[in-house]
Amino acid sequence: MEFEIVGLLIAVAVCAGFVDAIAGGGGLITLPALLLAGLPPVTAVATNKLQGTFGVAASALTFWRAGHLDIASLRFAVTATAAGALAGSLCVQWLDAELLERVIPAALILIATYFAFAPRLGQESRRARLAPLPFAFAAAAPIGAYDGFLGPGAGSMYLMAFVALAGTDLLKSVAATKLLNLTSNAVPLAVFAAAGHVDYTVGLAMAAGQIVGSRAGARMAMARGARLIRPLVVIVSMAIAASLLLRG
Repeated sequence: MEFEIVGLLIAVAVCAGFVDAIAGGGGLITLPALLLAGLPPVTAVATNKLQGTFGVAASALTFWRAGHLDIASLRFAVTATAAGALAGSLCVQWLDAELLERVIPAALILIATYFAFAPRLGQESRRARLAPLPFAFAAAAPIGAYDGFLGPGAGSMYLMAFVALAGTDLLKSVAATKLLNLTSNAVPLAVFAAAGHVDYTVGLAMAAGQIVGSRAGARMAMARGARLIRPLVVIVSMAIAASLLLRG
């Protein structure tokens, strides 16, 4: 691939990492860019998982260092996410992606509406509706399976689950989302890598951009809090829904 194209992909990864660290949806930017650069669809998806894994790892580390991410409390959710992501990535050949692409936009529009019309949503922690173990089975596992199989909007889904079901405030929910997103990126990446579908040259170059953008986005989220996170979640969720509807 030409040096100029790789440079553009790195710039795209910086932007995607910034947005993804705050509200998710970075794949909406990077995956089309990889396809436009000429990568075959399976290679583009696999390479997108590689660069995205570095991005969410960087943002998760930034949140953890700042004290917003309690890894121990998420052990059930991480385990369930990993199991779901593995199942999703292995079941690609049996599940109907077109059906999911028709259903998911409705879910994302619901998420956008939820965040848009609940003005105090996530400003402070509330009583959890689900304990950690039920949350892992009811939310983390199915969203992880979706991310392993298809992926667009998974970050917004994790975020809504933490706010609505786990009762955590928006900033802590974003931080926790990054850890689950890291898990549901890394597991399918291992499956794709074992099958030889990853373009490591492009993926690692974009990973450098992802790290820069993700760290900046995480810091911005911590500085601005719900005032920044809520509108971005609405915008990103609607953008992903529109993308899926137009593609269908």
